[in-house]
Amino acid sequence: MLATLRGAFTLLLIVLNTVLWGTLLLLLALVKLAMPVLAWRDGLSRGLIALAENWISTNNAILGLATPLELELRGGDALERSEWYLMVANHRSWVDILALQAAFNRRIPFLKFFIKQQLKWVPVLGLAWWALDMPFMRRHSAAYLEKHPEARGRDLAATRQACEKFRRIPTTVINFVEGTRFTPAKREAGGAPYRHLLAPRAGGVAFVLQAMGDMLHATLDVTIAYGARTPTLWDLCCGRVRRVVVDVRRRAIEPWMIGDYGGDPDFRRRFQESLGALWTEKDAVLDRLQAELTGAR
Repeated sequence: MLATLRGAFTLLLIVLNTVLWGTLLLLLALVKLAMPVLAWRDGLSRGLIALAENWISTNNAILGLATPLELELRGGDALERSEWYLMVANHRSWVDILALQAAFNRRIPFLKFFIKQQLKWVPVLGLAWWALDMPFMRRHSAAYLEKHPEARGRDLAATRQACEKFRRIPTTVINFVEGTRFTPAKREAGGAPYRHLLAPRAGGVAFVLQAMGDMLHATLDVTIAYGARTPTLWDLCCGRVRRVVVDVRRRAIEPWMIGDYGGDPDFRRRFQESLGALWTEKDAVLDRLQAELTGAR
């Protein structure tokens, strides 16, 4: 009963915090929408990011007061707020988002996600994503491109155009490379050769590198570990999540990594092999972290 009350109270505070900062963000977003001067819009973009970072900081404070959570960031010493990053991470739970925000808030540029172009028109959220300069991605399926070869290359050009604003403000773009949250059942159904991960989807990472490669300083290889049990957001609010480890490794972006994934079979094969090797290493990291967290309980 006490855990349920704690969970309800914590979730209520997070919702109220979101309404507060979300309202301020939307009001400033409307100002940005009407602003004709590019330099002023960039200034408003920085202000909007500051509001979002304050929202994250307050969420962290709420969780710190209401739950016994211990979050440990390993390998974060070489990170800078003034650089551009592509973050690749494993994905186990909706708690991942809060864990990453808590670990990296104000340590690196604000985390941004590629969002499907169609979601741009979602009421309220579409405006908020636009105001925070979330990149809207246009990607045609392979079947569509086979029927309409004249459209080949338009997705990349549109994405590059959407990312041009990042040249003016340091940015971290995050990609959950597995494409969905990990479960043992999904791993078995997909035949992934890993213990703690699903097979990586190389196309999305290659697409981002092709669109943004000349802007990026490095890739951040992030591994999130909770222990034997994958927690839910409700578990977090109820204080059942005691410890989270976020391991980050800065990796160089080699020149060969930027290529035509869709049109060059040799490049595609080499890129898939490279990402597969990274995922094998990440699986070993998770093995060690899982054992450490399980033994600590």
